[in-house]
Amino acid sequence: MSEDRVADACVGARAVADRVEVADRAGRHLQQPDAQQRSQPDQQRVLVALQHAVVDGVLDHQGRCDRASLPEEPRNRRADDARALRADDGAHESPRRATLRVVFPHGSKYPAMSNPRTAIEERFPRPSVMGVVNVTPDSFSDGGLHLDPDVAAAAARRMVEEGAAVVDVGGESTRPGSEGVPLDEELRRVVPVLERLEGVPISIDTAKAEVARRALGLGAELVNDVTALRGDPQLAEVVAESGAYLCLMHMQGEPRTMQVEPTYDDVVGEVAAFLEQRLRFALDAGIAEERICLDPGIGFGKTVAQNFELVRRLPELAALGRPILIGFSRKSSLGRVVGDAQAKTGPLSASVAAAVAAYDRGASILRVHDVREHVEALTVAAAVVG
Repeated sequence: MSEDRVADACVGARAVADRVEVADRAGRHLQQPDAQQRSQPDQQRVLVALQHAVVDGVLDHQGRCDRASLPEEPRNRRADDARALRADDGAHESPRRATLRVVFPHGSKYPAMSNPRTAIEERFPRPSVMGVVNVTPDSFSDGGLHLDPDVAAAAARRMVEEGAAVVDVGGESTRPGSEGVPLDEELRRVVPVLERLEGVPISIDTAKAEVARRALGLGAELVNDVTALRGDPQLAEVVAESGAYLCLMHMQGEPRTMQVEPTYDDVVGEVAAFLEQRLRFALDAGIAEERICLDPGIGFGKTVAQNFELVRRLPELAALGRPILIGFSRKSSLGRVVGDAQAKTGPLSASVAAAVAAYDRGASILRVHDVREHVEALTVAAAVVG
């Protein structure tokens, strides 16, 4: 393989164009913006999973959108319980469901695609970079930088030019200690940005069904939900009907309290059990498995040691059978491990090192603030791996 081929095949949007090994028609379709792939059928067909006999161990949040009232994750779950849960489902195999095809009796609320969306592994081949644009005044790293919609849109376009496969746009901070924002405010922040990003590959970072619905209607292709479908009982239906990609993230507690003495018997075993339960929930809600990735939630209810243990033992999470997304960029654990005990953020050098280590251990998508540096480092890492 030539050096030029490696550079083109490894990271970001370039990887999408270079690694699609299907008919030219399908290749051209994948490279089109969602807006050019739309049609308007009278009825929207979707895959719906058959119900499984396993009872979901995490109660689904009912009837509210207030993230402060998310159901508590059991704190006394033992590592043996987590291993037993996975053993019951086929020795770490990804949960599978028999599927049938049904027709919604109403027209779709979302722009339909002319062809089915490709599997998430093909859309985001390892390693892919997800850029971050927070349209918030209080995010831990870039809060206040992108409040102007034109500035935010320009930042997103620059990230794609630098090699990001997708850009994650969010209007609600989930930093430790943060409070939620009302629906109207979140929409006020993100909608003007999304309206300026036609043709740009976008993910929407939200736990609210209405925000996701508006974003998907404006061309977003992925819903990144830090509550793993626990925050809004309508979000699963929105994702299922739209055919969007979905990221399910682990979080112990909720942002306001998650860093108050996070406790686990076995952080990796318990995170894996939680993600498997939420994956089952998503499948039972009609979301196709091939559209789902998982995020262990670095910094979301974890200590410094627990964050690094999750990356060190990442193959155990990859054994769930879904692509893994890691968001370690600029997080305070990085600053603290390099010597600043009071660090609120981490340096770029540490962020790049963590991303490369996560990729080496199986991560597929790296969510980062500094796109160019991560793309270059991951391109080299992928060339070394071969």
